[in-house]
Amino acid sequence: MGLNPVTTPEFNEEGKYLRKIRSFVLREGRLTKGQAQAIEQQWPIMGLEHSTTPLNLTEVFGREADTVLEIGFGMGASLVEMAKAAPELNFIGIEVHKPGVGACLSDAAEAGVTNLRVFHHDAMEILEQTIADGSLARLQLFFPDPWHKKRHHKRRIVQPEFAQLIRRKLAIGGVFHMATDWENYGEHMLEVMSQAEGYSNLSATGDFVERPEHRPLTKFEARGHRLGHGVWDLMFKRIA
Repeated sequence: MGLNPVTTPEFNEEGKYLRKIRSFVLREGRLTKGQAQAIEQQWPIMGLEHSTTPLNLTEVFGREADTVLEIGFGMGASLVEMAKAAPELNFIGIEVHKPGVGACLSDAAEAGVTNLRVFHHDAMEILEQTIADGSLARLQLFFPDPWHKKRHHKRRIVQPEFAQLIRRKLAIGGVFHMATDWENYGEHMLEVMSQAEGYSNLSATGDFVERPEHRPLTKFEARGHRLGHGVWDLMFKRIA
């Protein structure tokens, strides 16, 4: 039985226990036949492996183009839709849920999308080690786990240190786009990002923005709208 990276203890050089806080729970899940087949057939074409040296995106995509990276794309439907709607952009998705990776690859192949690549790995390690500084035009974080209990708020991925990691990866003028359907998390994101050095809020009112056209309305979100539930989008531009 393999080690679960979420719960496996780590120790520093002095043997001191390091408790890693993860913002996700690793979910392997059971693959459908279609998802397994998509991984087998499409991974050699669209799959990217974790590397401790930064990727050359021009080589990866075979062209020079602005690159959009999404953390935690779920089942990948909206990411595939975005990639299909903007063939002039490169898209990279990171997801730890293997059935989601399979579903995304299946949809991408069916849609004939060629400007999308995916990682099945921990997003923090990919960002820190595999994505070059200053290489992204946009980074997307849509509906991350809200960890809504107060004692779990420290597990939320949007924290001051994370904001600065994203800033490093964005080109000057690049945008960090977040969306959540938890108002409390939206307020938390706004507080963290408003205090983050090197960013400018693209909201004219200094808080949230209307959902931009490039972010597709999900079925879940459309249902929420009908029930009167809100969604909060935030867009912060790297200015320094």
